[in-house]
Amino acid sequence: MTQIDIDDEVLARAMALSKVRTKKEAVNLALRFYSEQQERAARIGRHFARAEHWGAIEDAERLHRAEKSAR
Repeated sequence: MTQIDIDDEVLARAMALSKVRTKKEAVNLALRFYSEQQERAARIGRHFARAEHWGAIEDAERLHRAEKSAR
């Protein structure tokens, strides 16, 4: 068990918006959301870095679309 101090107003808003019933669900949902967003941003960044290296941003956009549709 981990004890943390959470802003009660923000937690209540998150629970209402996500329709979760427990604080634990809200925190886990927020952590998953944050992690997925960061991983997505990192993948996009890698694609654009490759495109810069190759000189072809269009290639990076194509790879991103292909990766996205593969999920």
